[in-house]
Amino acid sequence: MALKGRLQDFSTTQLLNLVNMARKTGKLSLNGQTQSAMLHFKDGRLIHATNDADEGHLAAMLFKVGKLTREQMEAIKVRYNGSSDRVMGKYLMESRLVSRNDIVQGVKDYMLNIVYDLFSWNDGTFLFEQDVLPNKDRITVPLNLDNVILEGSRRIQEADRLQDELPDLATIALKITDKPLRDVKLTQDDWRVISHIHPRNSVKQIAQNNNMDEFQVRKIVYGMLQAGIVELIRPEGLQSRQPKPILSRRVKKSAAQSPAEKRSVVTKLIDRIKRI
Repeated sequence: MALKGRLQDFSTTQLLNLVNMARKTGKLSLNGQTQSAMLHFKDGRLIHATNDADEGHLAAMLFKVGKLTREQMEAIKVRYNGSSDRVMGKYLMESRLVSRNDIVQGVKDYMLNIVYDLFSWNDGTFLFEQDVLPNKDRITVPLNLDNVILEGSRRIQEADRLQDELPDLATIALKITDKPLRDVKLTQDDWRVISHIHPRNSVKQIAQNNNMDEFQVRKIVYGMLQAGIVELIRPEGLQSRQPKPILSRRVKKSAAQSPAEKRSVVTKLIDRIKRI
């Protein structure tokens, strides 16, 4: 028996909590307005995740988290098209492009990036199918959902604050100030952002160039703003437009439903998943 519903009624946090508490095995498919994602679980633990922008092959995963260059990824996909992730992984280790720990950590980071993004979805549909597991040729890494839920919930709160500070990433660019960078301890991700700073590059473009999600780039840019390393400017060539008022995700979602409606839907779905 499958379980399906709307994300407007049942949040990602609630879905993961149910899978965790009931120790479910199966596939959770989520479809948003412009993207989709698939999560696989075994005995209540997340073991695999992918989205519609990528089929979840190992080379693409490692590229997304910065373990491989685009050129390396493309060469591996051409050479091992149709091969299993395990075959790819063996080749990568034998070629000393990555270590075994790089592969495990890379798959883990890739999965978490997908799941954390889902916490911000509040529009779309979901479908949970019992006992459906990923293909055997995929590399899986079991993750404790308690930790995932805690971190995802924390990010939602932080993301709301960061979005208030930096609402529209497509309409702002960065300029490096006169503060000496040698006096500041910068992370590798800080340098990746700095290397793409240009008057014509919006922060959104910088994020895309570095395969970063909006939460990640907002966090980096906000830290550099507070440290006085960069300042905000309008991207060159951007047409002026009237900014729209920004509502946080919680405000938008609360306005859509009354508390009584939310409790009714959640109660029904909890009863249904317990019967699966």
